[in-house]
This record gives sequence, C-alpha cells and structure tokens, in this order.
Amino acid sequence: MKKHLSIGLSAFALAALLSGCGGGATTTTPTSAAPATSAPAETSAPATSAPASMGAAVLSVAQSKAGQIVVADQGLSVYYFTKDTKDSGTSACTGDCLVAWPPVTSTTATPTVNGVTGKIGTIQTADGKMQVTINGMPIYYYAKDQGPGDITGQGVGGVWYLVSPSGTMITAPPAG
Repeated sequence: MKKHLSIGLSAFALAALLSGCGGGATTTTPTSAAPATSAPAETSAPATSAPASMGAAVLSVAQSKAGQIVVADQGLSVYYFTKDTKDSGTSACTGDCLVAWPPVTSTTATPTVNGVTGKIGTIQTADGKMQVTINGMPIYYYAKDQGPGDITGQGVGGVWYLVSPSGTMITAPPAG
C-alpha cells in the first residue's frame, strides 16, 4: 500500500512539475523587494524548527555534492524558487507547483537554526501557515528528495536552486 501511494504521489508530482512550475523562458535572481499587498511582511528572528508539518522548523547545515547546504527536518534539502521576489512577503509557487515543491513551514515565527547564518523569517502561506524564509526568500522541499543527501531538485527547470548556509543561492551543478 505504501509503495503504491509513493508511486502515485511521484507521478502526480511529476505531472505538476511539467504543468508549469518548473520552466520559464527567462528568469532572474530576485534582488528587489516588492511591497506585499495581502500577505504579512517577513519577520526576522532566529530560527527554531522540527518537521515542516509537525511544528517549529529546524534548519541546519549539511554537506552535499553541491557543497554545504541548508537542510530542514529529517535532513531534507531546501531550495529557492527564482520566480519568488525577495522580501515580497509572498510565494510565487502556487497551486500544482506546491505539490512538487512543498513549502518549509513552521508553527512558530522563530524557527531554530544550527549553523545557518542567513536571516531567518516567515511569511504567511495562502492556507494560513508560516513558510520559512532565508534572507527574505521563501524556502521549499522537493517532493522527489526522499532522504538526507538527496539534491535532485538542484537546477530543475532552471529556476530551483539549493540554499547555502549564508542564504545565497547555489546555482552551480553538483560535483561528480
């Protein structure tokens, strides 16, 4: 039963990815802030965390084929979406995109961090949860990453990239 569910979710995630959340003709690294119109502004606070769906998020640093990266609950890699705008207070990943790229959420505005030096905050999601941000950018998991060390989302569609401990986007392909 578990395997059938996993296969079904994988197929659905792939369909969602191919339906518009991964590609784009051109993308730029967000650098400017746009005022939030309906979402609360980002809060800045030190991070505290546990599994995304279970409480306060815990962000830490792990070594990967792409170098040192930020990971969240259970050691899963986190990613930036280049279509997000820094400090906008909103996420550009909506609808089916969220199936393949679930947000890293927290039950507290102050997620716990271990080794992450970027500025940690939260923004409100469309369903009222708190999505964790690093340096003003929302962070996400990739549904195809199944365990610690998986970085299969790196570079997907030319718009999804790993996050360094300082909060910069890692755009280089993984080594090896």
